[in-house]
Amino acid sequence: MKTIRQSKILELIQNNSIETQSELIELLRKDGFYVTQATISRDIKEMRLIKILDSDGTYRYASEKISETEDASHSYLLSTAVLSIDYAHAMVVIKTRSGMAQAVGAALDATNRVGILGSIAGDDTIFVAAVNDAAASNFVSDLKKLISNKNNVNQE
Repeated sequence: MKTIRQSKILELIQNNSIETQSELIELLRKDGFYVTQATISRDIKEMRLIKILDSDGTYRYASEKISETEDASHSYLLSTAVLSIDYAHAMVVIKTRSGMAQAVGAALDATNRVGILGSIAGDDTIFVAAVNDAAASNFVSDLKKLISNKNNVNQE
C-alpha cells in the first residue's frame, strides 16, 4: 500500500501545484487514500520531496529529481528562505522564514554532504549535526557561498 500511495503522491505533485500537506492529504483522500498528516510527513521525507518556487510565485512540492529550470528555483528557494546560519562546535543552526525549514532541510539532506550526520527541521529552524567542528565550519561556509548573501545571511 505504501508503494502505491507514494506513486500516487508523485503523480499528484507532477499534475497539481500542491503547496501544503493538507492539500496533498485532501487530494489523496479524493482518490481513496485515507492518510494522516504524520504519514504524509514521513512519505515526504522518504521520497525526498522538496518545495520549489512555482511560476506564479508560490511554493509547491516537487520530486528531488528536478530539471535545470527547477534547479534554479531550488537555489532561489535557499537564497530566499534562509535568514541566518551559524554554528557552535559540531552543531549548525539555520534560521529560515516561517514554514520553510522543512523544505530547506529536505533540500540540504538530499545533498548527502560528507561530514554531516543529519538534520532536524521545525517550522523556522534547522539543526544540523556534523561529525566535528571542521565539518560544521565547512558546511556553513559552503552554504553561505551557495546563497550568496541574497537575503543578508548572518556572516558572523
